[in-house]
Amino acid sequence: MPSAIKAGIWLWVAFNLGLLAWVLMTSLKSTRDILLGPFALPTHIEWGNYVTAWDTAGFGQATLVTLIFVFSSLVLVMGFSLPAAYGLARRMDRTASTLTAYFAMGIALPMQTVLIPYFVVNTSVGQFMTDWVTGAWDPRIGLVVFYSATAIPWTVFVLTAYFRSLPSSLEEAAQLDGAGPWLIFRKIMLPVARGPVTTIAIITGLGAWNETLLVLFLVPDGAQRTLPAALLNMYYGLQYTSNWGALFAGVVLLVGPIVAVFLWLGRRIIEGATLGANK
Repeated sequence: MPSAIKAGIWLWVAFNLGLLAWVLMTSLKSTRDILLGPFALPTHIEWGNYVTAWDTAGFGQATLVTLIFVFSSLVLVMGFSLPAAYGLARRMDRTASTLTAYFAMGIALPMQTVLIPYFVVNTSVGQFMTDWVTGAWDPRIGLVVFYSATAIPWTVFVLTAYFRSLPSSLEEAAQLDGAGPWLIFRKIMLPVARGPVTTIAIITGLGAWNETLLVLFLVPDGAQRTLPAALLNMYYGLQYTSNWGALFAGVVLLVGPIVAVFLWLGRRIIEGATLGANK
């Protein structure tokens, strides 16, 4: 790799680390300290900013909603994508190629083009469930379904490419021992693909954690929204009181878990993302 590219990468890393440190430092400053010295150290550490952010934005409820949303989306996305990708990878007919192309087309579909159809369908289903079935409807169910529908094309496309890179001799040996397709998939192929599957699951989960646009469109009740939407609502409220320290504290509470995940699993993410390249 040329030295200029390495220098550029290190400069970009240093910039992001500096930005992260500045956000963390600003979250511990009073509004007066922020306005008088935006890049200076705090004269007094304001731990109350985190209490204000937590209470004002309702982060307790939003965190629970976000965790349920991330877990439910992961189960739905991976539960559909894994068998679908394996099936498409092992079929060599024209139908498999056509379906793979459709999933690839789904990756290129911008979110903005489906927001109104998602909203109309979610509202119609909610009205039907309320009037004719259960008497109530939680729009967060539609949020999980539609986010999963948006994430599945990418996961299927990537996993299909990886499963195709695996040698068919693994399955042939298992078939000689009498194993069926489901047993081969569950006991052999999934353990072999554990690295890429873990990587895709982490990326999908982080995408669900950061999802904001769908939440704002599909969940009208602010108390039922996830952390990014709760932070956005807090911004609208705190901008009139100029409590910038609490706003930055909210940013740290939102971004902190993501940074922790990357520090903990960053090497596994990179290894899983590049594992199929060496096949």
